[in-house]
Amino acid sequence: MSVRAFAPGYDFPSRSRAELYGDDQLVHVLWRGNMMFCSAACFRAPKAMTWADFVAGMVEPWASSDPAFTPGTPRNWVLDGRPLDPRGDATLAELGVGHKSLIEFEV
Repeated sequence: MSVRAFAPGYDFPSRSRAELYGDDQLVHVLWRGNMMFCSAACFRAPKAMTWADFVAGMVEPWASSDPAFTPGTPRNWVLDGRPLDPRGDATLAELGVGHKSLIEFEV
């Protein structure tokens, strides 16, 4: 995302650019329609992490802070605006999850 500055001097690289994360990447996760989580959470996840490990190790612990959440109930996954039908054994990279991608779900 570019920044338009009205004054000179705003010319430096992003501190969250992909090359700073090595084999990891930032992944944003949004629980659509949830009043408790009004915005996406951001996770640092290895590109080689499987979908099942990502959901069980990162998404579900975060979502479980809402008492209405039951593990295993997320559905209607969306990746960067496109429907996603993930396989549990596929890696994030294989599913097309990139640096700063947005994954959305409903319960």
